[in-house]
Amino acid sequence: MRTLPEAPDLSVVIPTYNRSHHLRTTLEHLARQHMSPDRFEVVVVDDGSTDDSFDVCHAFQSVLPLRYAYQPDLGFRASAARNRGARSATAPILVFLDTGSLPGPGFLDAHLAAHADGPAGGHAVAGYAYGYRPYDPTPDLAELLVTEGGAAGVVDRYGHDPRFFDWRHEHLAALDFDPDRHPLPWIFYWSMNCSVRRTDFFRVGGFTESFPGWGSEDMEIGLRLIRHGIKIKFSRSAWVVEAPHDRDVEGNLASLFVNLDHFLDLHRDPLGELTWATFRQNELWPVADAYRELTEWRQAARGLDVSGEIADAIRAAGPVRPGRVAVVGAGQRLPADLPDAELIEFDETIQPDLERGRHRFHHAIGLRTALPSASMDTVVLTARLHGLWDRWGRHLLDEAHRIAATVQVSPALRALPGAPRRQPVA
Repeated sequence: MRTLPEAPDLSVVIPTYNRSHHLRTTLEHLARQHMSPDRFEVVVVDDGSTDDSFDVCHAFQSVLPLRYAYQPDLGFRASAARNRGARSATAPILVFLDTGSLPGPGFLDAHLAAHADGPAGGHAVAGYAYGYRPYDPTPDLAELLVTEGGAAGVVDRYGHDPRFFDWRHEHLAALDFDPDRHPLPWIFYWSMNCSVRRTDFFRVGGFTESFPGWGSEDMEIGLRLIRHGIKIKFSRSAWVVEAPHDRDVEGNLASLFVNLDHFLDLHRDPLGELTWATFRQNELWPVADAYRELTEWRQAARGLDVSGEIADAIRAAGPVRPGRVAVVGAGQRLPADLPDAELIEFDETIQPDLERGRHRFHHAIGLRTALPSASMDTVVLTARLHGLWDRWGRHLLDEAHRIAATVQVSPALRALPGAPRRQPVA
């Protein structure tokens, strides 16, 4: 067994589950690193495998500074496995790698260099993933990994072929591979290949273990890193090749939708709603455009007073019980005779008078609220939603009808060309 280094520069954390063949290939590529094994350690956390994953790890302990940990199979617990590996790690920088992600020979050197070349406050690093194209797989990649002698040979020969590019490539290239130029840099932070300082990882709480399945847990920690002031840097030099493997695309999508509900529970704010609504349409990249639209409209609508139309809508609705009305796009000023209400407003700079707790305030758009179904008598959708209506009108109507039988829509919204009527959202 190889002696573990006393003070490694990097700890590589790999969660695994019943994929011993891919685990072996990943460890083989780590054994080919230019970096001396005295400078890094590998922590494999087994999420309850029943195959020969333990034997694979044991075999590599003679060539790699590797420790193995096992946790019982209690369902999909990749986040818990990563957190356990991070707790076991001793290096100041954590590198997260998926089973089946095959690192190039300069992978660890590149991650370390990316952390050295940055702001004093530090940053997290997302690395490139050749061949990660879940909806458009690279042709013959499994065979190429054999004939070209592994990841390095394939990248040397095919690294400029767009069919081999990382799924994020086009969007990152438009930013000169600088996520900081994107309004939502955390959407590029994927756990198949990323790194972060150990202190920052634990400062934000690590990976959220309450996600019940696959999908979005890596971007969610990326969002928390950003909100703690930790920027995300992208490294093309710290690359891996994603080895082909069978994917349960339908099952993964079903799991993602469940996880998105939890993502929204964790981030009850406009950005959380936009992420939830966009990703549920099986789209990732449009969330940036949606966020830009929200930002621009928020500024344009800042002085828009809708207190008069709220009063008119409440009168038109007839008797409304206190606590059974919700106003979406509430604004700053409220009518004096407004019954106790749930006030939903997307502009975080606006804090309406809650009249000593009579009203409850939600910083949200109204695409998916925390209010229970049929919990309101009336929902009022105001003109403050005007600039969001073209993209989100049907979603706003659908949510309003979920929580109330009666929905009062601002005349300004009804007058918009092609204004949506009540339709279910898929």
